[in-house]
Amino acid sequence: MTSEGVARPEPAVVGGSNYFQKAMNSGGARSLGLVIALILLCVVGMITAGDRFASTANVLTILRLAAVIGVVSIGMTFVITGGGIDLSVGAMLALASVWATTLATQQMARDYHWILMVSTALLVGAACGLINGLLIAYGRVVPFIATLAMLAGARGLAEIIAGRMTQTVKVPGFVDFFGGSFLGLPTIVWMFALVAVAGWVLLNRTTFGRRTFAVGGNAEAARLAGIKVQRHTVALYVLAGLCCGIAAVMLMARTTTGSSTHGTLYELDAIAAVVIGGTLLSGGRGTIFGTVLGVMIFTTLSNVFTLNNLSISAQSVAKGVIIVIAVLLQQRFATRATSS
Repeated sequence: MTSEGVARPEPAVVGGSNYFQKAMNSGGARSLGLVIALILLCVVGMITAGDRFASTANVLTILRLAAVIGVVSIGMTFVITGGGIDLSVGAMLALASVWATTLATQQMARDYHWILMVSTALLVGAACGLINGLLIAYGRVVPFIATLAMLAGARGLAEIIAGRMTQTVKVPGFVDFFGGSFLGLPTIVWMFALVAVAGWVLLNRTTFGRRTFAVGGNAEAARLAGIKVQRHTVALYVLAGLCCGIAAVMLMARTTTGSSTHGTLYELDAIAAVVIGGTLLSGGRGTIFGTVLGVMIFTTLSNVFTLNNLSISAQSVAKGVIIVIAVLLQQRFATRATSS
């Protein structure tokens, strides 16, 4: 079994080329490559930006920015590993943040407890994910189309609820708790770490994770093996929606606002982080650790570009090149593994 949970045949002769191929296809080699890439980016940042990059304040800024998109990317990892795709994560996050910061919700939170705001965001995210899952699993709508429709619908509903205005969080307990820090790290960074650990355990150490690999690798074979593929597909999209709800809470804490513009293009950033992390777009192989490294690489890259006053357009070009290279490498090694 590989570290991602997929059994692969061993080559009969472990010679030079076979050994190299085996090493490159292993999860450890991919993770090591990502770690090296992240270290090189940090070196470039220190060389080009000096103390501005290496300062504690800047490191915490990188971690805060990575935390929100990181949680979204973990949910995306499960969906893509299961053979799907979700283009609506940014819109679901926006809708959850808007619904959780309406005047009515905040008034109830002040009267009772700020946990009501958190519960609202989580429920909205999970409900959107449930709709996606039902449309895809039982309505047999192509994931691309179903989630594209959710992207438009959720973003539009968020605009209607908010009246195209930014809603300010005015519940002191909420801001104090989620906007604070613990052991020198922001609370939202700890939340990201907890979600990442929980995601790794769920994907690699549970029956749910094994079924996710099976469904993503070959849905028909998984069905014949007794896995309820439709039910599992729904669960994957609900999980992605729940992660969007958690991310909405984190973004509300970081910006003290709820807005229909929150999460714009997060779907692209999440897919990019998942792909660069080593999860196959075709499904059947996924890695939470790789996704976390992918998030850190893209966030650090953006930070280095910003500190050096490079344009957002240049950042987008760099991200696009990295994504294309990652996909080409995935296809190359997947082809070699199949032919061997």
